[in-house]
Formats: sequence, C-alpha cells, structure tokens
Amino acid sequence: MTFCLFGIQSFPKLWKSNPYLGLGPRHSYLSLFLADSCGIRNQPRWFSLKAMSSQNTKATNLVAKARYLRKYKGSDNQVSSDSPHFFSAGAAKKRSQMNPQSKDHDLPPVRNTIQLPTQPLNSEEWDKLKADFKGKTRFESWISSQMAHYHSPVDVAKSLLAWVAAKNNGIVDYDLLVRYLHLCVVHKQTSEVIDVYEIMKARYKILDSGGYTLLIRGLIQSDRWREAFLLLEDLKKVMTPSKKNYNDCIQGALLHQDVNTAWNLYQELLGHDIIPMLETLKAFFDFGKDMKDDNYSNKLLDILLYLRNNQLYPGESFAHSIKTWFESGQCSGCGKTIESIQLSPEDYEFLKGRIMRDVIDGGDQYKKTTPQELKRFENFVKSCPPFDIVIDGLNVAKMFPKARESQLLLNVVSQLAKQNLRLLVLGRKHMLRKSSQWRMDEMEEVQKQARCFFADNISKDDPFLLYATLHSGNHCKFITNDLMRDHKACLPDAKTQRLFFKWQQGHQLAIINGFPGSKLTFQHILSYDTVVQTTGDSWHIPYDEDLVERYSYEVPTKWLCLHQKT
Repeated sequence: MTFCLFGIQSFPKLWKSNPYLGLGPRHSYLSLFLADSCGIRNQPRWFSLKAMSSQNTKATNLVAKARYLRKYKGSDNQVSSDSPHFFSAGAAKKRSQMNPQSKDHDLPPVRNTIQLPTQPLNSEEWDKLKADFKGKTRFESWISSQMAHYHSPVDVAKSLLAWVAAKNNGIVDYDLLVRYLHLCVVHKQTSEVIDVYEIMKARYKILDSGGYTLLIRGLIQSDRWREAFLLLEDLKKVMTPSKKNYNDCIQGALLHQDVNTAWNLYQELLGHDIIPMLETLKAFFDFGKDMKDDNYSNKLLDILLYLRNNQLYPGESFAHSIKTWFESGQCSGCGKTIESIQLSPEDYEFLKGRIMRDVIDGGDQYKKTTPQELKRFENFVKSCPPFDIVIDGLNVAKMFPKARESQLLLNVVSQLAKQNLRLLVLGRKHMLRKSSQWRMDEMEEVQKQARCFFADNISKDDPFLLYATLHSGNHCKFITNDLMRDHKACLPDAKTQRLFFKWQQGHQLAIINGFPGSKLTFQHILSYDTVVQTTGDSWHIPYDEDLVERYSYEVPTKWLCLHQKT
C-alpha cells in the first residue's frame, strides 16, 4: 500500500464552504521535507508535500448550524480571517503584545568579581581564586554551580575536583561530584562518566534522583549502556522514574538496536500513567523509517492514536519524522471528512451533567455567588424559551476601553437582535446605576432587545453563563473573552476536560470589532476538531510549528494529511 501526504497551512480557509479536504485550482508544491525510500508492510512509500492555496475570505454566517442559516440569512456580520483564532497557537502572545501590561522592573543581577576560568588551574591558582572570592556561600559550592550552569570545559572542572580532593584527604563532596558528572554528560565525555560511576557505586548505596538521572543519561551512550537499565531498576526502589529517565533508556535501547526493551519500557511508562516526552515517541518513528515490519508499523499507528486520545501535538521535527516514515509519491488530496467540533448528543448530555454537578452546583472554588441567587437564576432560565446566544455583558462592555461601556453593550445586542435571535445578557446590578460608563437610556434599550439577568455585584458571571448556555441546548452559543480555564480545571478527569474544551471551541464567540458605529465582527468558530484523527486509510495530524509559542488552551494551526492509496 502507499501513503500520500500534504501539509495544510490553514484549516479555517479550507472549511469555509466545504467540509472536505479538496484541492482548489490554485496550489503549489513545497520542498519542505527530504524524501527517503522506506517501507511499510514490505511495500515502498513515497510522499510529497502540498500547500493548500488560501481562499478568498468573504463575509460568512455567524453560526453554521442549519437553524442559524435561516436566522442569519442576509446578515452583514463579518468573520475575520486576518487575526489569529482565539484558540490558535501563538494567539495569546500576540494579544499580550498588542495590550502590554505594566511590569515591575527586574532588579539588576548581583555580580561577582570572580571570572570562571577557561583553562585548568593548579593548586596555587585555585587558592588565589578562593581568596579573591567575596561571596557569602562556600566557594567550592558556588564555583562548581557556576561551572555547571555555564557548561565549563570538563578539564577545568576536573582540576577543581583535584584541588578539593587534595585538601580533603581525597574526598570530594557528593554535590561537587554530581555537578562534575553533569558537565561530563553535557560534553558527552563517556569515559569520565564511567569513572564517576565507579566512584559513586563504591561510595554510595543509594543516590538521589539527580544522580541516577545523570548516570543513566551518560551510560546509555557508552558501551556499558545496559548498566543504565540496572540504575533504572535501582531508582524504581525509591521512586517512580521520570519521563526523562524513560526517554533516555528508550532512546538508548533503540540506539543499540534493542527494540524489545524499548517497547517494554514504553509500555511500562504508560502503565505508570506518565505521558511520555514527544522526543520518546519521535525516536520510535525515526527508528522505524528503515524497518519493514508489520508489527512495528502497527505499534507506530498506536502511538498516533495515543496522540489523539491525549490531545498531544507533535512539534515540527516530530511531524517530519512521522512524514518520513509514511514517505510516498504525490497526493491529489484525500477528500476525507474531518471530525466536527460539535459534540455528539451522548457526549453533550454527559458534559452537561458534569458541568452542572462539578462546576455549578458544587465544588467550584472560583465562583462567588450564593446558593439562593443561583437558584433564582435557575428558575429564571427555566421560565424562558431556549436562548440562541448568551452574552457576558460586563466582559463585552469592557472589550474596547475607549468606548462607553453601556454604548458598546447596546451596539452588540442591537446588531444581534436584528437577526431575530433570542438573547440573554448577564450582568451585575451596578450596571443599572447611572454613571459615566453606564447610561440608563442605553441600558433600558438593552433590556428591550434581550432578556437580562443582573446578579449581585460580588457574584461571578461564569457559572450563570455556562448554566444558561448548556440548558438552552447544543445550538446555543456564548460571547465572552474569558477562556474559562478555572472552570475546566474543576472538572474531575481528562475526558471531561477534553469534552469541555471541544464544546468551548465550538460554542464560544469572540468579538474582534464591536466598536460603536462599526459593523460587528466575530472571530470564526472552528467547524472541525483539532486532534489527531484517522478514517482508517488516512490520518490528519495537527502539529506545532517551530518557534511558535502555543499556550495550553490553544491548538496548532498546521496539519499533516496522510492518505493511503491502494
């Protein structure tokens, strides 16, 4: 069988008018990856990379459901394609750069007159350097820490240890030995690593986790690599090894062609409910690019499913490795449907129950309201028909600081009300008191065009917003710039958190431009789920670009499409 791959620059542009991955009349080929010949299931693979052409971004409907197509028909609302999506990787950093916050000035670092030596020193030279040291800490500890931090040459650090040993009857403190070991590992001086290993093995029955970690990393590159696995077993007696420990051992096993040990350690790692480093998973793909083994290939496919199930995104280098393993000829587009961002009815009811129980009814340490007020709100919502859009009034009113808050809120409500949408505005009672920011005539107009609920001033709006949106049904959207991270953290398990984030991406509307007198512009809502996914004969893999900083509540914007041809 054969696989084809093309890279997709921007899914929102592809899904504007068609939920399928079809190639338009304009696209170009990019030589982004080096092509290798390798096999899967004992047959050749070839790959090419296609960049999808950008499509014209015209005005689109606010919401894509059929119910909304009728209501939004003829709407003037614009969806911006220029600004990054609310949940796109790098968006938060760009927002912070556009709205810089004042920060305390960092204190200048305390400087020491001592300069780190660049050549080995003799005993007299070390004595003089110590005499010149004016710090309050012990000189030997300070200088070794600095040398480890700045990756000083190994021979310089070795001369320090020789000087210390000469003054202490041949004894070197454990901390100094570990810092020297760190430098040996950094500079890949395996013979020195082995020497330190022999000293530690003779002197100490048990090491700390840092010592074990350094010895494992250093030995795994040497001809005594199997002893690293013995150290891993010693570490297990006192604690669960870290993902870095497993990564070093797995990479070492693959380096030395011990495939079975590598897979056994990987399964052991998963058995501890430890999420492996992406470097670990990448190593399996790098090793597998020249293998013609069905069993190994199936295990790599399991890794892709693991990425999907845990919502993990490979970096650009990892994506290259996956692509190289799949390598094949040219792709004309797979034409497969990507999974919708909308929850299934079963998942929606499951999430709704969890939100009601874990976030709204109890256990939410972030909410500031009373049970009596929440009950009053529940009765209010139940007395109303289902809403189409729930608006966080205070959040919306403060989106553009130069505008009067009541005027900005009225502008948003008025434009949405023209589309015959059932609106709910959530606010605080102080919004009904006359002030420079809140005009009574404008707030009266808001109440004419939307149902409103004004909570006590100490209350937080988020529980009310979640309750009203979920109670209204899966069609209902909500408007706020709040990312809801606190409420997601209240959910008890990874599955519920993932469903919440998926629901949030499919229902949260972010206003890009709502300044009074201007046309209301919303950030588009993603129509697809950004997660590793497969249809059996194709894989779609979102991945992180190098140099793009993605926060935990953001998703990648670059994809690989891997398509099987028969």
